[in-house]
Amino acid sequence: MAAGKSSTYEGFTAEERAAMKEHAQEQKKAARRASHADKAAEAEQDVLAKIAEMAGSDRIMAERVHAVVTAAAPVLAPKLWYGMPAYALDGKVVCFFQSAAKFKARYATLGFNDAAKLDEGAMWPTAYALTEVTDEVEARIAALVTQAVS
Repeated sequence: MAAGKSSTYEGFTAEERAAMKEHAQEQKKAARRASHADKAAEAEQDVLAKIAEMAGSDRIMAERVHAVVTAAAPVLAPKLWYGMPAYALDGKVVCFFQSAAKFKARYATLGFNDAAKLDEGAMWPTAYALTEVTDEVEARIAALVTQAVS
């Protein structure tokens, strides 16, 4: 350790702790659901409710992202993941929308997990900043999601 440097561990931020608590609640709720059909329908309702809770541009972008993802890749199942709208294939989250407000960021994010088939050589993007969802952005999201599940 360099002289004068502190190794004080700050721990998780309040936002990170809240996201972990949301994830635990999501897991418990999913485990209590009866049938697969009930789980899917209720999970989508949970996603729509979470989107409806968002404010301003985050909500508008999340609504558009949800519409694009569900249209472009109907095989993906909407679900909440750490309190964020997410879309899973065979139970594994492929992509998710993170509102700017979630972690007090200056932009929302469309992220892809390792289940997404976006591999492009030795390095490729897995997260995209969103400041608005235009027709051009919708087309790019549709292409990415389609590739992610191909």
